[in-house]
Amino acid sequence: MNMNSRSRARSAARLAAVQALYQRHMEKTALAKLLNEFHQHRLGQEIEDDQYEDAEVDFFDDIVSGVVARQVEIDTALSDKLAEGWTLTRMDKTMLQILRCGVYELMARTDVPKATAITEYVDVAHAFFDEREAKFVNGILDAVGKETRS
Repeated sequence: MNMNSRSRARSAARLAAVQALYQRHMEKTALAKLLNEFHQHRLGQEIEDDQYEDAEVDFFDDIVSGVVARQVEIDTALSDKLAEGWTLTRMDKTMLQILRCGVYELMARTDVPKATAITEYVDVAHAFFDEREAKFVNGILDAVGKETRS
């Protein structure tokens, strides 16, 4: 696998991780069932004429499982960066999953450069939101990154 296809596979894994965590949040799907469903039916599949990129499955599993395992720690780091009066419960649920994935990667995936992790989740934000929200993701993840990766 060359660097470009590995990079695309990781980008696809990040997007799928956000979608999986959103689904888990909305439907309370058990982690093992959720991972299996994505392995079987989402990653690299065609759904309603949309071809999903082949994702790096181990990377996807690590992000989803890591966010679930460390959610309290991740949410604390996020809450510390929000403007006064803002809470995670007020936040758009997709936005929350994007930020959780980004924070997890900054905390736990030291193999991924800080700038890469931030840029990737800003790109994911662009898939769902406008520029203003993407800038918000950039600002929050940059602040967390400064703390977690000194």
